[in-house]
Amino acid sequence: MRGPSYKIELADIAAHRYRVTLSLASPAADQVFSLPVWIPGSYLVREFAKHLSGLTARQGGKDLAVEQLDKASWRVRCSGQARAKALTLSYDVYAFDASVRTAWLDSRRAFFNASSLCLRAHGRESEPHRVILGHLPEGWRVATEMRAAEGCWEAADYDELLDHPFEIGPHWQGEFIAAGVPHRIVVAGAWPSFDGERLLADVRRICEAHITFWGGAPFERYSFLLWAVDDGHGGLEHRASTALICARRELPTAAESAAPSDNYVRLLGLFSHEYFHAWNVKRLRPAEFATFDYQRENYTELLWFFEGFTSYYDELMLCRAGLVDAPRYLKLLAANVNGVLASPGRRVQPLAQASFEAWTKYYRPDENSVNAASNYYGQGALVALCLDLSLRDHKSSLDALMTRLWKASAGGPVGEVDILAAVTALGGEDLAAQVHSWVHGTDELPLRELLDAHGVAWRDDGRQSIAQRLGLRVRESALTGVAITHVLAGGAAETGGLNARDEILGCNGWRLRRLDDIPSLLAPGDTRLRLLVGRDQRLLELAVDLPPARPTAVALNLADGAHVARRHWLGA
Repeated sequence: MRGPSYKIELADIAAHRYRVTLSLASPAADQVFSLPVWIPGSYLVREFAKHLSGLTARQGGKDLAVEQLDKASWRVRCSGQARAKALTLSYDVYAFDASVRTAWLDSRRAFFNASSLCLRAHGRESEPHRVILGHLPEGWRVATEMRAAEGCWEAADYDELLDHPFEIGPHWQGEFIAAGVPHRIVVAGAWPSFDGERLLADVRRICEAHITFWGGAPFERYSFLLWAVDDGHGGLEHRASTALICARRELPTAAESAAPSDNYVRLLGLFSHEYFHAWNVKRLRPAEFATFDYQRENYTELLWFFEGFTSYYDELMLCRAGLVDAPRYLKLLAANVNGVLASPGRRVQPLAQASFEAWTKYYRPDENSVNAASNYYGQGALVALCLDLSLRDHKSSLDALMTRLWKASAGGPVGEVDILAAVTALGGEDLAAQVHSWVHGTDELPLRELLDAHGVAWRDDGRQSIAQRLGLRVRESALTGVAITHVLAGGAAETGGLNARDEILGCNGWRLRRLDDIPSLLAPGDTRLRLLVGRDQRLLELAVDLPPARPTAVALNLADGAHVARRHWLGA
C-alpha cells in the first residue's frame, strides 16, 4: 500500500497523549501537510492543531526541517536520492476533550476522530489510507466501522478516514439485526445497573422505522458509539456510525418501567436523530458540501433543512416505532414549540441566515444570542412540521418529499432550488413560496392553525414565573443569590436598565435570594420594584414595573373524537 499510513500509539495515558507516526511513500519535493480546523457535522472552527506538538520529519535516515506555513499547515522539502524513500513524520497530540468531536485518552477509555490526529498529505488525499494502533492496554477492544485489514484498518481516501471514529477500551457492546442489516451499540462508562438488552431492543425498533422510511439502508453495517458521563448530551453523525455522549441518568436500568422515563426518551431521541443523519446530511446533503474544504468554514444556508428536518423526524420516529404514544409525542413537540416561542431572536434572524452564520453565532452563543439569533434545529423542526401538515392537505406528506429528494439526487447533493421544486411538485407553487418565506423571513409560523386542522388542540398553559414576567433568565442559589444571565429584548427588565451579569441583591428594601419571593415583598396592588443591583462592584438602585402574569407555555393535546387527518399523521 503506497498511500499514507498512520501508526497511532497510546503513548502516555496519564498525560492524555497520543503519538502519531505518519509514513508516506514517494513524497513530493515540497510535501505539504495540514490538520483540519473543523469536522463535518459540527460547524465551528475548532483549531485541532492547537493540540499537536513535537512535529519532526525523517527520510532515508536523515532529519529534515519542518516549515510551518500557517496555523495548521506544514511543509517538508524532500530532495536528492532520498526522495525515493518514504517520508516519516512523528508528532504528539494532547487528547482530553470530553466531546464527540475531537479526541480523548485516559486510563479507562480512548477515542478519536481522525480529524484531530491524522495530518492530510496534500496531493495524496484520494489514495487509500491506513491506521495501525499500538500500545493498547490488555483487555481493551477497538470499535470502528472502518474496514478491518490484516493488522490495521483501511479507508478508501482521506474523506473516509475522517468519517470513521474509533472507540477503544473495555467497553460493553451488543449487536442486533434491523431490516437485515447488522448493527452494534458500544457503551463506555455505564453504571452497573445499565440494561443493555433494553437499549438494544428499543434502538432496533428505531432503526427499522428509519430503514422502512427511506426504503433501505445505505450502509452494510452500523455502529452507535456511546460514552456515558456524569453530565453531557450530544452526537456527531458519520457515514456508517455515530459518536454519542449522554448523562448516565439517561441510560435504561433494571428499574426502568415499561414506559420509558423522560431521560431515557431523550437518549432514544438522540439515537434517532443521529441515525436519520446517515441519510439526511451524510448522503443527501447541501450542494455546498459536495466536497469539503477542511481548512476553513464551509458555508450553506440549508442547515434548517438538514438539521431542522432531522430534528422533526427524530422524535416522530419514536412515535412510529411505538416507543412513545401520540399524547407523549405531542408533549415532546410542545416542549420544542415553547422553546422557540421563548426566544425573541426568531423574529430577528431568518433560518437561512442562521444556517449560514452557524460558524459564528449558533456555536458561539453569548448573553444576547437569545435576542439576535434563531435556532435552525428547533425552529427548523417547526418549519418541517408546518410543511408536513400543509402537504397532507394536498394528499401528500413530508415523507414523500424526503424520499423524492433522495431518489432524484441518488442520495447526493441538493440545493434549495431542488427542495422547493419538490415542494412545488407535491404541494404547488403557493406552498413553495410559503416555505421560502418561512426560512428567509421572520414572520410567525402558522402552527396553531395547522395543528388545529389536524386534530391537535392548542391550549395556553401555566403562569409566568417572576423571571419570565420581567423578561429575564437567571441563575439562582442560596449562596450566590440571583445572577442575571440573559435580558430578553422588549421586556420590563430591559426597559428598567437591567443587564446580563448583574446581581439582584434586594427588592423594596428586602434581601433577595429568589426572584419568586418578590410577590411576598409587594403590598396589594403594588407593581413597582425597587431593585438593589450589584454591577462591577458598584451598587445601583433601579425601578422596574412588574407586568401582569400571562400564560407561559403551550400545551398540545389530542382533540376530542376521531380525526382522520390526525390518524394519518400520528396514527391516533
